[in-house]
Amino acid sequence: MASLAPAPAQSDAIGHWSSKLITDGYCIIPNVIPAETIHGLDDDLAADFAQTPYCQGGFYGERTKRFGRLLIRSPRARDLVMHPLILGITERLLAPWCDTIQLNLTQALALHPGALPQFPHRDQDMWRGAIGETEYLINVMWPFTRYSKANGATLIWPGSHGAKALQAEPGAAPFAAELQPGSALLFLGSTLHGAGGNNSDDVRRGAIISYCLGWLKPYENQWLAYPPEIARTFDDELAALVGYRQHRPNLGNFEGQCPSLLLKGALPQRIGAIDALRPDQTAMLGDYLHEQRRAACVDS
Repeated sequence: MASLAPAPAQSDAIGHWSSKLITDGYCIIPNVIPAETIHGLDDDLAADFAQTPYCQGGFYGERTKRFGRLLIRSPRARDLVMHPLILGITERLLAPWCDTIQLNLTQALALHPGALPQFPHRDQDMWRGAIGETEYLINVMWPFTRYSKANGATLIWPGSHGAKALQAEPGAAPFAAELQPGSALLFLGSTLHGAGGNNSDDVRRGAIISYCLGWLKPYENQWLAYPPEIARTFDDELAALVGYRQHRPNLGNFEGQCPSLLLKGALPQRIGAIDALRPDQTAMLGDYLHEQRRAACVDS
């Protein structure tokens, strides 16, 4: 998986939190980002929180507001999406199953007083793949306000991840992941979780940002959320994360080339396809072509 090499201190932090996440299915990282950035993002989204209607349906929550496309609603959303520690952890944990990761979701949510506890679930169940063998995504919960047990902090079932997702019942009781703005809760797509009930007089606001394997269909349709005319304003790394890159071999291409081509100005009327293979596939193909050419020379 292609990424910039982290600095030694950051590499140590990535290793530490990755290990916690693999062992427990979740981790809480304190003071990941300045609280001022979070408060600024909350302010930027104030009108969206006020004007967005309540969700419909028992899963989303009828006393909950949710909206996505955070990258076009506030420039501060990029600081969360592209945080180097978070990306480093995500890339390390998902690397065994993909060539590149992708942004799965950016969603702000407000849990209003009277909200019922959410149905406990695992986000990996969006995809009907093998359970207990593959990790499909990493979730990151960013609180905008204090998350407490009273106002519906996310409930986490520790140790319910990985192969234990095959068990009928989790082995441990859930706990409320209480957080302050600036901290982050990370949990695996295989970890059982759900929003708590809001029994307070306060609105619990925050955002969830998630990343998944680059060959999956993401929860939020990134190409509709950020079409080329929008993605063209992103830097290369962010545009790649929202889907404007191929996943080798040749997956997610445009006319046989990397879709980042759409962000670079006018295209010729016709373009030719270009291989985008993994190194092991390139090596096997090279051996195959060498044999084919050698055979052709012998026959001639």
